Amino acid sequence: MAHAYTPGLKVSTGYLLRKRRILPLRGDVSVTVGQTVLPDDVVARTALPGNAKLVNVAGLLSISPEEVKDAMLKKPGDPVTEGDVIATAKSFFGLFKSVAKADMTGTIEDVNAVTGQVLLRGAPIPVEVRAYVRGTVTEIVPSEGCVVETFGTFVQGIFGIGGETHGRVAMACSSPSQHLTDDLIKPEHKGCVVVGGNLVTAKALKKAIQIGVKAVVSGGFHDQDLKEFLGYDLGVAITGHEKLGVTLVVTEGFGEIDMARKTFDLLAAHVGEECSVNGATQIRAGVIRPEVVIPAPSAKVAATGDTGPKPLEIGSVIRIIRSPYFGRIGKVALLPSEPTVLGSESRARILHVRLENDTEDRVVPRANVEMIED
Repeated sequence: MAHAYTPGLKVSTGYLLRKRRILPLRGDVSVTVGQTVLPDDVVARTALPGNAKLVNVAGLLSISPEEVKDAMLKKPGDPVTEGDVIATAKSFFGLFKSVAKADMTGTIEDVNAVTGQVLLRGAPIPVEVRAYVRGTVTEIVPSEGCVVETFGTFVQGIFGIGGETHGRVAMACSSPSQHLTDDLIKPEHKGCVVVGGNLVTAKALKKAIQIGVKAVVSGGFHDQDLKEFLGYDLGVAITGHEKLGVTLVVTEGFGEIDMARKTFDLLAAHVGEECSVNGATQIRAGVIRPEVVIPAPSAKVAATGDTGPKPLEIGSVIRIIRSPYFGRIGKVALLPSEPTVLGSESRARILHVRLENDTEDRVVPRANVEMIED
């Protein structure tokens, strides 16, 4: 039997989540299988090579590249401090002395007799990978990292900015159709993950940073506010590296869009509980969605895990991602198998959807919807 698949977002509880926590290059793993970890626990660490800088010693001393080696006061591997003299040469019958100094702190990595340049290498840059979520280490990837497994609630968003963080869930809005304005951000929200309604304003986001809110979850966000907030046009770049002081997860889309009732109620049911948030988003190949993870390791739940995409069926909950019903949520009422001629005279596969608070079915191209998966 044939199945229709469409891109979907997960909004689920009782979910088994496995997170690979991997170093960018080989290093040391500091946890063991079966160990319980907290979000800030370091699970692996390594060191990236420091910054490199070339010093044109031959040019500074007015000597040939072949003479640089004899002029050096330091050899490869020797530590140097910025301003140290690393090579000297005398000229005009020994009356004048030229010096070459290190212009950074680090070590001498190489002396090149062909170019006459000396390569300085800065101090190694430490890199640590943290657990990110509260859970249990279930697998070790030797010299690279581990897999952390947790049970709980998992909510994916449409778009986000800012990196990994964690805090306690706090509801700032009383309904999914309420604006999250700056007056709703309170001092008691410091260190929390604040959940709003259909829109978070740029002013509210700035207030959140001022107070020390860890993350904001909202149904919508104006794209003009995003540009103003970031200070540049984001385009199709990968997000998650921004250092803004707060992480933002948008669950529905750009503009004023009610947060899905299911998402809002799910988050409201966990007020006061610790959650992990990541705003990283990648729209292109290798799609990455922003997410909220609320672990419940001790819960007796029927964890399902990621079983791959589910087929689109009658009764599936979907969100429409293009006009004229952009942002609306509904349930699939009919799935015709044959392509249909649209108003534009093009042929496409469509579905019939009954939108929330609507009394009749709407016809929508399947390419214009995404499924909200349990």
